[in-house]
Amino acid sequence: MRKWVLLLVCASLVQQAFGWGDEGHKAINKAAAAKLPASMPGFLRRAASRIEYLGPEPDRWRPKEEFALKDAQEPDHFIDLERIADVRELPPGRYEFYKLLYEKRAALIASQGNADNHAPVTWENTERGTNSQSSPKPDPNPADELLPEKVGLQPYITMEVYERLKIAFREYRRLKARGQETNSVEQNIVFYMGWLGHYVGDGANPLHTTIKYNGWVGENPKGYTTDHQIHWMMESQFVAANLAQMPFSKGVKAPTKLEDPWHDYIAYLHHSNSLVESCYQLERAGGFIGAGTADSREFIARRLAAGAQMLLNLWYTAWLESGEAI
Repeated sequence: MRKWVLLLVCASLVQQAFGWGDEGHKAINKAAAAKLPASMPGFLRRAASRIEYLGPEPDRWRPKEEFALKDAQEPDHFIDLERIADVRELPPGRYEFYKLLYEKRAALIASQGNADNHAPVTWENTERGTNSQSSPKPDPNPADELLPEKVGLQPYITMEVYERLKIAFREYRRLKARGQETNSVEQNIVFYMGWLGHYVGDGANPLHTTIKYNGWVGENPKGYTTDHQIHWMMESQFVAANLAQMPFSKGVKAPTKLEDPWHDYIAYLHHSNSLVESCYQLERAGGFIGAGTADSREFIARRLAAGAQMLLNLWYTAWLESGEAI
């Protein structure tokens, strides 16, 4: 009986994990912090353990008991790129994106000719971000799948935190130039760096960019899993069990300055999205059970490295750009 209780508790904890889980998010931040160049302030290297700890921070804001916080930031962790595949270029502003989605939604409702038409029950209609295996919940109208909270806001929160970091770096430079105390702004910088790491890490996970985030939906000629388990199996359970066997940090190179952080980050998300089917192929081959396979370990290591590299590049770019307006 004790063994069964322990197994149930462990299973519950796994299913409640988010993103890459604590281990994956911490590892991404740690790998990026280890490659900070000497040209960036020394206090950043001394804060590496704090930056690492902050990797899972936004997932700590998601208990159901704190409804307002959970509800407000739930869409920040994903974006369903298939829902906006017809949009040639995403607007860089959050509210312009809202406007675009509401216009698309209104056009869909008008084309239906019946705003009361009900959507079929599908997995993409369920609550996002909890990795639970609860039953799907129908939406009152298929057009509601175009609401901002259903499409996701991942690139917007990422750029907003990035710009907070750039402003904090600018303030640090200003205070240093005046010979003033910088401890307070240093604390802000470290927090923003760690916070940013969470969303960049989420973006490296293909299942955070798709309507197929936890089971294949739509036409399925190749017979990929439709069970609602692949998400937590891949990003939490598998990573936690095999992180030591995936030394991905060797794939993180010296940072490069991004010429256009917004467009570069959108391209990063699209590349991640292009790997969604690979996740399902690996799952079908048993790649996320136990130690997985050599291919699944290599795949996850590459995605973790991609997250750390983009994070490091954003940190570095924010630092360089903060000096341009001084």
